[in-house]
Amino acid sequence: MAHLLIVDDNKQYCDRLSSIMHKKGFQVSLAHSLREGFKVGREEDIDVVLLASLLSDGSGAAHLQHFRSGPTAPEVIILAENGNADEAELAINSGAWDYIPKSTSPRQLIEPLVCLTDYRARKKPATPTVDVRQAPFNSIVGDSTRLRMCLDLLAKAANCDANVLLQGETGTGKEKFAVALHQASRRHKKNFVVVDCAALPETLVESTLFGHEKGAFTGATRNQVGLVKQADQGTLFLDEIGELPLSLQKSFLRVLEEHRCRPVGSQKELGSDFRLV
Repeated sequence: MAHLLIVDDNKQYCDRLSSIMHKKGFQVSLAHSLREGFKVGREEDIDVVLLASLLSDGSGAAHLQHFRSGPTAPEVIILAENGNADEAELAINSGAWDYIPKSTSPRQLIEPLVCLTDYRARKKPATPTVDVRQAPFNSIVGDSTRLRMCLDLLAKAANCDANVLLQGETGTGKEKFAVALHQASRRHKKNFVVVDCAALPETLVESTLFGHEKGAFTGATRNQVGLVKQADQGTLFLDEIGELPLSLQKSFLRVLEEHRCRPVGSQKELGSDFRLV
């Protein structure tokens, strides 16, 4: 059963709309101000917000993303006092599912709501088999809504072998997320190899990443296994990948695509089954 949140300061309209939606099988919560709506959106599992475009304490359309960023990322339908093409375009471009004049019969809302709730049911991912409360995630401290959403996504990623891109400013904990992802994945018993792309010495980049054969260059007194091969069966974390020297990016692209590399001075390519983060 889909859970609707109706946010409108016209209590008579809310009661009428709520009654109709209840009869159609929806669970309904009501809020008569933006502040009350924000509170309900944080505390309850909402699927769809029916949001008045204008309330006594502000513009519903202007706060659309505040509702969409809630724990359940509900879809939002704007209920407009008067249909306005410019406002409708702005609402849709801001992420509203639909823009419907309040002059529309409440019963005419049923069809778009049914389509919307069917869509959410289809796109809803399976419950992760990795619990974000388990040990790998304990080093990530915090309990904000956005952090919980990040951890849920991280747990889902841990269940598959797809490559992962972590974005965030310096100091936000990207490496902690990478470590947690590795430890929660099926690869946790193998190596977690960190490549600090910003600190790679340009003259030894290929040797460091791909390894080298004895005698390949002055000072190569023994065979060296590169970081890419060391990550075989494990996880290869490229920290600050944007700092990788341009001269190496073309050859490294092939490594990322084919998971094979050639040590410096060798005639043979080596395979490496790594997961890229």
